[in-house]
Amino acid sequence: MTSKSPASECFVYITLPGQRSAVTAGKFVLTKNTRGDALGQFVYRGKYLEDPQAVEIDPVELKLSTQTYKTTRLNGIFGALRDAGPDYWGRRVIEKHVGKAPLGELDYLLESPDDRAGALGFGLNSIPPAPRRKFNKTIDLRKLQALADALAKDNFPNDPEAPQIQDLLLLGTSMGGARPKAVVQDDDGLWVAKFNRADDRWNNTRVEHAMLRLARECGITAAESRIDPIGGKDALLIKRFDREKTENGYARARMVSGLTILRADEALEMRTRWSYVILVEELRRIVADARRDARELFRRVCFNALISNIDDHPRNHAVIAKEKDWKLSPAYDLTPSPVIAQERRDLAMDCGDQGRYANAKNILSQHARFLLEKGEAEKIINDMKRQVDATWYNTVRASGVSEKDAETIRGAFVYPGFSL
Repeated sequence: MTSKSPASECFVYITLPGQRSAVTAGKFVLTKNTRGDALGQFVYRGKYLEDPQAVEIDPVELKLSTQTYKTTRLNGIFGALRDAGPDYWGRRVIEKHVGKAPLGELDYLLESPDDRAGALGFGLNSIPPAPRRKFNKTIDLRKLQALADALAKDNFPNDPEAPQIQDLLLLGTSMGGARPKAVVQDDDGLWVAKFNRADDRWNNTRVEHAMLRLARECGITAAESRIDPIGGKDALLIKRFDREKTENGYARARMVSGLTILRADEALEMRTRWSYVILVEELRRIVADARRDARELFRRVCFNALISNIDDHPRNHAVIAKEKDWKLSPAYDLTPSPVIAQERRDLAMDCGDQGRYANAKNILSQHARFLLEKGEAEKIINDMKRQVDATWYNTVRASGVSEKDAETIRGAFVYPGFSL
């Protein structure tokens, strides 16, 4: 940004179902009072509301209406808008490119390239720009890996005009998270490329690839992935499920996170709403097929407990809408954690009467909220336990995880406390 002060308003664009270019959905204004408290306000454009093809930005906070929506959560940024913005990694890319940190919340949205999650865009003009993002090719992975390594080490000059900083935007800001990543393109469409870090305890890219595969073996709908070796290193490529390649460009699906659905944020005092039980209740009000998605979410709770995925926070869950109807997105960001505790491990969100306890009895305690009979829920838990216990090792080895790394993560799977 060339302005010395943070941006305070912008137009919000959206790519409608079946379209390839964006239209202006409305305007967002961010203000602060004398105490520094942020207030965000959004109003849909009258012309947009008159469009018979218009769709809501999200099914929780910003339904189609003439009213002025207001929020003080998330520093005044509506959850659906924040979901379209960069997380830790993307913010670092933007800060280096702009040459200052931290930026205002709105600046991060305005500075993000066109690889953001979902169907939204942001700008200072009432008319959205034409799609112009040229995505990296998969053959560029070696260069992208080098850029990610340099950024992780903070090995870049402070001059935003330096050629190395200009190259940094090749990484893009992609979808959330703290790991190095970029968006790349091949003949099949768009992929999020994740890279290993020098301080990783094991080969994270291959392990995450294995967990997505293991999840599918357990009957879970998980994101498509593959491993591309680059110069002696591995890159994990995860297929973008919010994009679909067509002859005329990319169709976009709207996408909002579990954090937005829960009307929560990442502050400690708001984590009382970090709950699978609350999430499934909200999900049932939103999605077109409540029974299917509620049961799918139950499977994911079980799976996260069985692989000790303690990073299952609300931003690692989402709903998407390719047309007008919403549905649970494919599972993503599945990572095992071989913590020392053997009797009790906790998920990031409450999953039963005993809170976050990653235990079969606790997960079963709220089966009815997931539209499951007790016997059905017990069968899912027992079948998945047997599946993970019997196949996790062969799955990770078949995914190229080394014997050493497989032994390092062994303690993550079906820990003793799961069945206590």
